[in-house]
Amino acid sequence: MRICLLTPAPDHPLLAAATALLTPCHQVEALDPRHAVLPSPARAPAALADVYLLKARTPCALACARYLEQHGAPVLNSADATEQCQDRTAMAEVALAAGLPFAATTAATTLPRLAARGGLTYPLVVKSRHSRRHDLVARVDDAEQLRALAAQWPDEPVVTQAYTPNSGWDHKLWVVGDEVFAAVRRSELATPASRRTEPVAVGELPPAWLDVVRRAGEVFALDVYGVDLLDVPGGPLIVDVNAFPGIRGQRGAPEALAELALRAAAGSYRPRGATSGAILNG
Repeated sequence: MRICLLTPAPDHPLLAAATALLTPCHQVEALDPRHAVLPSPARAPAALADVYLLKARTPCALACARYLEQHGAPVLNSADATEQCQDRTAMAEVALAAGLPFAATTAATTLPRLAARGGLTYPLVVKSRHSRRHDLVARVDDAEQLRALAAQWPDEPVVTQAYTPNSGWDHKLWVVGDEVFAAVRRSELATPASRRTEPVAVGELPPAWLDVVRRAGEVFALDVYGVDLLDVPGGPLIVDVNAFPGIRGQRGAPEALAELALRAAAGSYRPRGATSGAILNG
């Protein structure tokens, strides 16, 4: 099988470990979307890989993935599904419309305009509207703190969520095809701040939590994804969904990714975001 990684960083630990598992019997190559030259949409590529793994979220990466999808290539995750998870406003709308227990999310234009609005209920959580590495995620306890944050991020489009009291630990669940992995991580909003992570056995989690996480994959048409949950009275609360997260340090994750790639390449697994509108070659 020929497997292509759509990423500028094929040495990412998850991808590198999966590649090491695959290369004894299969061809694995990397395509940096920043340097990809795409023909016109109607012109087919010279040769397609059997499957593409989209581990990038930039506009050029999404354009590359869409071009490949249009010509019939399986892409994990699809460009549309990946893009949808970058906009936290759209993410919340989709999740709530599907009945998922997602934190109520309100879009604001920028932090200075939010600060000028007044009438806000504190504490609240402020996040960058567009999910990306090193984006803004902060708990704001009063108007003075909000004004200070606005001075640091004056042009940042944001969303707000009501702060939900919790243990200070986020439950991180990751899904690769049919496999689920889990950990708890000290929340970015906790005091003191920490990136401490502790593994959790999936069998120790309530079955209803796993149902919610798998349902999120169906709703967002994702094949490799992460869901951040808070343990609150009444059940889990989703606060974020991520397309193709790093899944670092999870034993078995590279094996699951390698297996999923081979299944998709062989046609025994159809990507959830696959469309039937592919351009036919010739």
